[in-house]
Amino acid sequence: MTPPPLSSATVTAEASRRRSIAVISHPDAGKSTLTEALALHARAIDSAGATHGKAGRSGTVSDWSEIERARGISISSAALQFEYDGHMINLLDTPGHADFSEDTYRVLTAVDAAVMLLDASKGLEPQTLKLFDVCRRRGVPVITFVNKWDRPGKGVLELCDELEQRIGLQPTPLSWPIGEAGRFVGLLDRADGSARTYRKLPGGANLAEETHYDDAAAAKEFGEDYEAAFDEAHLLEPVDRESFLQGKTTPMLFGAALANIGVRQLLDTVLDLAPAPHSRESDDGPAREVDEPFSGFVFKIQAGMDRQHRDHLAYVRVCSGRFERGMTVTHERSNRPFATKYALSVFGRERDTIEEAFPGDVVGLVNASNLTVGDTLFDPEGSHVRFPPMPAFAPEHFAVASVRDPGRSKQFRKAIAQLEQEGVMQVLVSEARGDANPILAAVGPLQFEVAQFRMEHEFSAVMRLDHLSFSLARIVQPEDLAVVASSSGIEIVRRRDGVWLALVRDIWRVKSFERAHPEVTLTSLDASED
Repeated sequence: MTPPPLSSATVTAEASRRRSIAVISHPDAGKSTLTEALALHARAIDSAGATHGKAGRSGTVSDWSEIERARGISISSAALQFEYDGHMINLLDTPGHADFSEDTYRVLTAVDAAVMLLDASKGLEPQTLKLFDVCRRRGVPVITFVNKWDRPGKGVLELCDELEQRIGLQPTPLSWPIGEAGRFVGLLDRADGSARTYRKLPGGANLAEETHYDDAAAAKEFGEDYEAAFDEAHLLEPVDRESFLQGKTTPMLFGAALANIGVRQLLDTVLDLAPAPHSRESDDGPAREVDEPFSGFVFKIQAGMDRQHRDHLAYVRVCSGRFERGMTVTHERSNRPFATKYALSVFGRERDTIEEAFPGDVVGLVNASNLTVGDTLFDPEGSHVRFPPMPAFAPEHFAVASVRDPGRSKQFRKAIAQLEQEGVMQVLVSEARGDANPILAAVGPLQFEVAQFRMEHEFSAVMRLDHLSFSLARIVQPEDLAVVASSSGIEIVRRRDGVWLALVRDIWRVKSFERAHPEVTLTSLDASED
């Protein structure tokens, strides 16, 4: 069923009120807490809970899986959609741990802007630097929110210097703290000199009470603290939206997500500065404009969200046109029709049937077993489109997987296939080991822990892992297989897409092989370097 056409003006108007953003940071900077605080300020939830569910409250709406609640960290991205001030916000919370970088990087292909969270006491951390770099290379503008300002931390100008000197990104403050970190008095609005103070409520479950002062009243109330904040804030350039969209500057705000301080200003900044959905580059033709017929791509597949059903959900970013539940679209990879009967809007773990969606929205397709991460869907009434493939990281950890109970072999094979389909990790097959003993390839060791947990608790197929000493994978051309396979310390495996890989102990072994065989090229496959 194809929905009746909408005018391009209507689709464009709907797209213009969408904002699709990701919250990204180093681990423990407070992403999930900020995600909840944003939803709380938008009145999408009634009260907030910390990641571990303090005071008897449930855990954050974005950290919903058993292993996330047990570890107190986000291991998978989560989508929340809610309305705020006449706009539809599509907010994607991401895992901070480097072991789950692939999930974060895929999310960054599905959003139009990002909120980078900095811990006031730690500043720029290794994962923060990597994420800033990825955003720059992928053209994702970044808003910076300095979190935990109610605790002791670095000086505000020191944090600004770090951004400019280590990243080359000029901070342009929208708010500025009155009082140093740990002695937080209030927030100065750089634009008009007004100030806000906050009275925290116990546990941060509800919105902090705000008191507003105009510039004259603030100067009188806070004296030297106000003067210092005002002078410091005006040492930096004001916000310029054009340079922000070009990735040259980052609007900067301060606050404390757990206490709901400065969060409303962040939401307003997203509406004012973050770009609405716009044309999307394609791999096989001109860019897809938002008012063209429906198109979208799968950036994530998640299983285990509903304990009552063994379903899995494909997250689709709508790029153009109107999506309507029940419409038949074309699955680009197979060139076959695909029915969208079970379509949902997603709010963490909660799901509701969705009737329509527009550019910028995230649609969940249930039991879409034929879909994989990176697939393009489009309305057959429009032109063919194929969006660029998802980034894939070079794995650094490898282990041979086998099922502990041979009687569960069928469940084991099915579960491995599903984990691969979700993009949890790469599954490699060695002809010497056979299909029954696939090699799992991961960016980080925590991915193995998650896979083992899910194999036992979701699929009842307890998995044994025998770790290998390899730390690198390189692409091998078919004509070079015999030469590479005959070299000691290298194992040849095949990826699902048919690409042959050489697993190598370390970079020194790669260089040694290349010196001995200059006619053979072993190609890196790390997407973080593109």
